[in-house]
Parts: sequence; structure tokens; C-alpha cells
Amino acid sequence: MRYEPNELFASTAPFYAKYRAGYSPELFTQLATRLGLDGTQTAFDLGTGTGAVAIPLAEHVRNVIAVDPDPGMLDEGRKIAVERGIANIDWRLGDSHHLGDLNLGPLQLVTLAQAFHWTERDTLVSALDKLVTPGGAVVVIGGPAPGAIEPPAWLDVVAEVRTRYLGPGRRAGSGTYSHPKEGHQEVLARSPFSHIDVIRCDRTVTRDLDSVIGLQFSYSYSSPAQLGDRKDAFENDLRQALSDFNPAGTYDELVRTEAIIATRAD
Repeated sequence: MRYEPNELFASTAPFYAKYRAGYSPELFTQLATRLGLDGTQTAFDLGTGTGAVAIPLAEHVRNVIAVDPDPGMLDEGRKIAVERGIANIDWRLGDSHHLGDLNLGPLQLVTLAQAFHWTERDTLVSALDKLVTPGGAVVVIGGPAPGAIEPPAWLDVVAEVRTRYLGPGRRAGSGTYSHPKEGHQEVLARSPFSHIDVIRCDRTVTRDLDSVIGLQFSYSYSSPAQLGDRKDAFENDLRQALSDFNPAGTYDELVRTEAIIATRAD
């Protein structure tokens, strides 16, 4: 199913920037070591959002072309980069369906974080094969396969309230989301980038009540746009349900990040 990129995260940008956990610095140190990043490369971060990958990656490459279909996401990313004194990121409006409009030059690295599953993956990787230089890589960053780690019990509380307001289906823009039947590794293994390596990083993230609620508004399936005029009621009910579940007001989650490094087979 093809999703309209500019619909998916409408209204989420400020929540995304503030409440998403981001990625461990260890992940980028490992990527730099594995890929020999030495400050001379051009990286392309597709579906950059607010720059969760582009901003820490910028330390390791010459420049990052950070592309997203949502202008609000790009604005938030620019603000964060300015606050951190990072000036080697080129923020551009665009999406995977219109790569030709981006005037991309040779790329040594392409990253996709939480974005690959929204694309037509085989078509995208075929297009990237024409852009990535010999020795370059495509890296897909995301969470583990469903069931790989035990989710915290408080997520059941969130799911129950969300289902009451939005139904059991996972919404995605004006449609619903269907998880790809094939994993990312399987798609990449049959692509020109068929040599696969995986990096895993685990960490525990502790959130307070406001952070858990704000996090829900950063998702495509429970965004303010999806909730509409029920947003305040949803927030009040979720706040009450979570407080009843854990009056202490702290919510731990084991977060596992996997980076699939795909290179051409020699």
C-alpha cells in the first residue's frame, strides 16, 4: 500500500522533537567504525523527521542531506541543529517517490530511520543503487522485530485508551497501516545491497507522565490530527488511566535499536 508521505505525521512535529527518545550515541560511534566514516562522506537521511539521525550523524561526515515531506518536521530539525551549533546539514522538502527532484549527487551513505516501512522498498533500493557510490551503504535504523523484547505493561494501558478513541486499527494518514509481510533484511538481501550486518543497542528509557502522553501525539496513529476535537478528552483519560496504573508517575521501557547495514556484495 502506498501512503501519502505528507499526511502521515501531520501535526506531530513539536511532539516528535520533544518526546521521542532519539538514539544512543553508541549507535553512531559503531556505525562510524563499521563504515569508516572520517568526515569526508556525503550522507542522505531520508524521512529525517526532526533529525534524530541526521544531527548525530553530522559529526561523522562532511555533510548530511536531510529530507522529509513535512515542513514542520524540517523546521523543528533546523531549530535543534542551530541550538547545537551544527551547520553541515542541508534540510530539504521531499520524499521517496520524488528522488529525482532532489538533485542528489553521489552518496556514500543513505540512512532511513522509522521510514523504510512507509516506502515502496524494492523500488526505493533500486533507485538508491544508482546514487550510492561503490563501497557505500544503505542503513535502516529501527526497533526489533515484534516479540523480540517484552513490552512494558503500561503500554497496554495506552493501547486500551487509544482503542477507545480511535478504534483497533492502526491509522496512517487518511488510511490504515498494514505492517509489511517481509522484514527489512529480506528486502535488502535480494537488492543490490545484499551483504547484511546488524548493530544492536539496548538502553532503558524512563519517562514521566507528561512525556508518555506527549509521546503518543508524536505517532502517526495517535496524532493530534487523528484525534481532532477529542484530543483533550483523550489526554485527560490517558492521564487518569496511567496515574491509576502507576501513581509514582515513572514509566520505564527497554528500548532496542537495530541498525541494518546493507552494502554491495564484493
